[in-house]
Amino acid sequence: MSKVGIIMGSKSDYDIAKEAVDVLKSFGIEYEVIVSSAHRTPERTLEWSKTAESRGLDAIIALAGAAAHLAGVIASETNLPVIAVPVAATALNGLDALLSMVQMPGGIPVATMAIGKAGSKNAGIFAAQILGRREPEIARKLAQYKEDMKQKVYQDNEALQEML
Repeated sequence: MSKVGIIMGSKSDYDIAKEAVDVLKSFGIEYEVIVSSAHRTPERTLEWSKTAESRGLDAIIALAGAAAHLAGVIASETNLPVIAVPVAATALNGLDALLSMVQMPGGIPVATMAIGKAGSKNAGIFAAQILGRREPEIARKLAQYKEDMKQKVYQDNEALQEML
């Protein structure tokens, strides 16, 4: 059974992280969630990262705002795929976090999603896509998810046409 780790720099980030949690639940993917900071609790963050694979994690979603070094620190300590979600935590509305995440140096890749809730939701879907490569049930649920989205667009168009 696949498992995803979700780490955030602050408990206040859970409102954003919940989007990824909800997606993982909908695909039947196990997860663990932790609050740990790259700056305030670096030892804990490094230990969590180093032991991620031995705890059964297959991918990691890291949410952070401001300086946003969390995903990069984690990626430096594991070979698991790390998916970064920037959080709007400063006057720069998450742009600072986004730039910190997408500008990783060569050799330490971090897949970076959009700022905020949409990014968190996409991080959950992206993790499911990674896991779905080897788990047919997750792949089946992803295919159904995309079909459901397609059908919703058709239904919305029909409703609009009836209004016109």
